[in-house]
Amino acid sequence: MILSRKSIQGRIFTLLLILQAALVVTGGAVRLTGSGLGCPTWPECTPGSYTPVPKQAEGQLHAWIEFGNRLLTFLLLLVALIALVIAVRVSKSVANKSAIRSLALGQVLGIFGQGILGGITVLTDLNPIPVAAHLLLSMLLISGAASLRFAIVGIQTQKSDTIQTTLIRAQVFVTAGVLILGTIVTGSGPHAGDEKTKRFSFDPQTVSVLHADFVIILSVITIIVWLLTKNLKGVIYRRNNILLLIIFLQGIIGYVQYFTGLPELLVGFHLLGSTLTWIAVWSLFKSVNIKLIGGGSK
Repeated sequence: MILSRKSIQGRIFTLLLILQAALVVTGGAVRLTGSGLGCPTWPECTPGSYTPVPKQAEGQLHAWIEFGNRLLTFLLLLVALIALVIAVRVSKSVANKSAIRSLALGQVLGIFGQGILGGITVLTDLNPIPVAAHLLLSMLLISGAASLRFAIVGIQTQKSDTIQTTLIRAQVFVTAGVLILGTIVTGSGPHAGDEKTKRFSFDPQTVSVLHADFVIILSVITIIVWLLTKNLKGVIYRRNNILLLIIFLQGIIGYVQYFTGLPELLVGFHLLGSTLTWIAVWSLFKSVNIKLIGGGSK
């Protein structure tokens, strides 16, 4: 631990993680309200103006929902820049200085990448490929923000045996598969962000079933980890319990939304749950202090 998590500087890194997660949720709100082209151009909102203008064709509500998401990106960039300055200053004499500074710089560069992807998304009329890339980059930035926070304010860790290590690594990779398949389901479904947007040519039911199969695999792995650690009552057990609860709630929401015609509100909660699932999986992974690939410790 370099900074106390309750200090003002320490809380900057918590805020960075929260804002990275919030950007996923607000981006989902843009899509679910049909506001993906509320600002029909980029970097301007509408030709000749960086902000919504009265009586623009897309409507004020759609325009301000999309513009609000853009504003959040600027706030996120500001917080990331502050975090970078703090990280550089406080890491001068620590052994993992390079890793901390790389994580902090990665946040800033990643946000610029998000801006470019966002522009491509708008200029291609919400093509599902850049839309999916937009979400997946957000998930990478969330894991980066979480890792940076843990490096600065600390995280409780616990040794794991070979079986637990293998299973926890598998949780990360399977969850990544769940997220990737989720973007394909979304790109094949009805909530595109605009009525005229191009969709993937996959059968929505088929990719939804495949997505659910990966969730089942993740659930089974997580239950096995619970069985292996329930008598130890350590940090792995506690974090795995959190993950198990989130997966259970996600499963309920997923099946309800599937059989009720994908109502926007439930889809929004499912997107939030996906973000929380990734944070929970990554936090569990970091708590065992292992490499994602390989057998050595970090």
